[in-house]
Amino acid sequence: MKNMPWYGSLIVALIILALAYFFYFSPQNTNLQALKADRVKIENEVKDLKQKKKELDKIEAELVVMTAQLKGLEAIIPQRKEQADILRQIQQLAYDARLDVTNFTQQKEINREFYAEWPIAIQVNGTYHNLGTYFDRLSQYSRLFSIDKFSIKALTRQNDLLTISANWTAKTYLFLEEAATPAAKAKTKPAAKRS
Repeated sequence: MKNMPWYGSLIVALIILALAYFFYFSPQNTNLQALKADRVKIENEVKDLKQKKKELDKIEAELVVMTAQLKGLEAIIPQRKEQADILRQIQQLAYDARLDVTNFTQQKEINREFYAEWPIAIQVNGTYHNLGTYFDRLSQYSRLFSIDKFSIKALTRQNDLLTISANWTAKTYLFLEEAATPAAKAKTKPAAKRS
């Protein structure tokens, strides 16, 4: 190589650089480009995950609020197991208001999507003031009630404690538990007897 002209040394140097580029730098550059593409992809995934995390946090906060609202509504709309207590409390409200309950009849429930209407026919005798006291106390009761088919009339035989007769249908609402789904109802059907 010592006897080569200067341009021969230059050509050999260029060949060595070209071989180094094709066998070392080019594959490294390809790896570098692949790593850069992976980095961009991972950064985008992290960005998407951060956005989803924000949405998840928002949904979880909404879930906490809705759970609190549901607990509040469960206080207003009782479950079936509380029916006897509700009946006693309605009757006790009438007795506390000094009304004479002459009819107190539970009627058939009307099932809706997730609740049931439970009508109770009530007839009382008493005074107008005592009836107002009863409805005032019923409105302050923790359960939801609506009054339907209300009528009031004067008694033919009146005294200081009995001047009117009133009847109405009080409707309360019962929360249908999730266990009352069709699959659960199918499980509760009695099995056929084998002979």
